[in-house]
Amino acid sequence: MTQEENSHIQATDVWRRYGRGKNAFDAVRGVSFTVAPGQLFALLGTNGAGKTSTVELLEGLATPHRGHIRLFGRLDPVTDRGRIRPRTGAMLQEGGFISHLTVQESVEMWAQLVSRPRPVAQALELAGLSHRAAVMVQNLSGGEKRRLDLAIATLSHPEVLFLDEPTAGMDAEGRHATWRLVRELREAGTTILLTTHYLEEAESLADRLAIMHRGRIAGAGTVAQIVADHPSTLSFGLTGQWSVHDLPVSGTVEEQNGRVTVTTSQLQKDAARLLAWAEDNDVALDRFTARPASLEEAFIKIAGTHEGAEDTHQQDGERE
Repeated sequence: MTQEENSHIQATDVWRRYGRGKNAFDAVRGVSFTVAPGQLFALLGTNGAGKTSTVELLEGLATPHRGHIRLFGRLDPVTDRGRIRPRTGAMLQEGGFISHLTVQESVEMWAQLVSRPRPVAQALELAGLSHRAAVMVQNLSGGEKRRLDLAIATLSHPEVLFLDEPTAGMDAEGRHATWRLVRELREAGTTILLTTHYLEEAESLADRLAIMHRGRIAGAGTVAQIVADHPSTLSFGLTGQWSVHDLPVSGTVEEQNGRVTVTTSQLQKDAARLLAWAEDNDVALDRFTARPASLEEAFIKIAGTHEGAEDTHQQDGERE
């Protein structure tokens, strides 16, 4: 069995176009990725990067302008929707709730549309809404409405779960509670595709992630793989007769206000050399820190690298 046949989600050179002719706009441009069973894959990007447009294609809410999508190995999310729908759950950015129903009534209504739904009380408990069961939807906060979205999305015990900005509008407590639930679902074997613009969320939850920028995937892999190609930093105060020219490091050295920063692609080696040099020469490195590259730094660098080529890509897409 090939990797594609064994995958739960596969996107191959997928494009999504809005409008026609000179007014055409490609919101998704040649996106490809594969998500294995039981894996949590995150699409990371700023607002307008194309994340939601991609998820809507995966859910079968629109047909790709070009390329193809397969779920569970061979099923097309549009033409095989009847076979796919019972096996998937989706949490969209905006839920369509009836404002004068209570939270419990809303979940009960949606449960009637699902084959073998989990008990309503269990769904509410999973989403942290048991204490709000009798509250009308119109009286929920924005974060609580997102939790209600999540309760409904998980009613069917989905094999594949799409979460589009699941913690948008939540406070810190709600966000971390949602993260715990998402981890529990993944540990139970659910395959999850999550979109977010929160770097911490992607870093905390994702087995693998892709950074989207203006409709394209600008970088993909594990967090470790993505940050590995970006420089780390050493930082310390240097006093006495020594100058930055005496330092036995391979990276770029800068000094500002008595603080030295070494930018390096060899963090471990440069840190070891520097500490050995300081020991041999009885040098005090004030508040010495060694910090690997962060996902935030990698994200900014990757997005900036792909900025210049986007106009050309867009023109190419419009001529197709």
